[in-house]
Amino acid sequence: MKYLNRLALPALVVLVPAACSKLAASSTGSAPEASSTATAAAASTPLSTSSAVAAHDPAHPPIDCPLRKAGINPDHLKPFEDTEKYIEFLDRPDRAAWQKPNDIVHDLALRGNEVVADVGAGSGYFSFRFASALPHGRVVAIDVEPEMIRHIHHKAMMEGVTNLGEVIASATDPSVPNDADIVFICDVLHHVQDQAAWLGTLHKEMKPGSDLVLVEFKEGDLPQGPPASVKIPKARLLSLVSDAGFRLDHEQKDLLPYQLFLVFRRP
Repeated sequence: MKYLNRLALPALVVLVPAACSKLAASSTGSAPEASSTATAAAASTPLSTSSAVAAHDPAHPPIDCPLRKAGINPDHLKPFEDTEKYIEFLDRPDRAAWQKPNDIVHDLALRGNEVVADVGAGSGYFSFRFASALPHGRVVAIDVEPEMIRHIHHKAMMEGVTNLGEVIASATDPSVPNDADIVFICDVLHHVQDQAAWLGTLHKEMKPGSDLVLVEFKEGDLPQGPPASVKIPKARLLSLVSDAGFRLDHEQKDLLPYQLFLVFRRP
């Protein structure tokens, strides 16, 4: 998925942030305009003191919208229709046949209490699978696209996934939390403009002893993947990551038909 080249720089109660409420309208099949009208109408009706207090009851806290926290104006986001088409592409059923997401998660042999950072999370294709595998851990879905973060945030709310958080990153900073045990990066690095600098920043953010899992497309003419001109040759990939300070732990050679599956350790 694109990590750098996607930089198009979100109701139950009035306290729901506008961007999140707009997404809710789209995801439930209602028009965004209807959501805006409902929100405006609700805003014009004064809340009683008891209603306001109930909305902030610790048992039912206000929705913590990641876009609002990042100061992103929802009016600057891409149209829902465009975003939904891209999400459908990422989540298409035939992708699982060669991407093997469940097998990848299983191969990592998670204990269930780790912190996993999914960098370039996109639609949350892997993020939600990691969340299911971490009943006592947590997942941090990271992406430069506010639209993707908005989608993951809303899906997690609607499905009751409580161990999944979201972070909006910049093009030059992976923005990985310093307590991450595993940093997972699938089909992302070949989109990064300055790969050496980006990996160097990632190394600084990761704690010693943590793992970096890289999945990148193999060289050659393959039925899936980007053009050969943007692929990273394996020798170059190994050199980039090792020069950033990581040590190759092992390679899973037999699982993925079109991709490299490499696990590095941050000393």
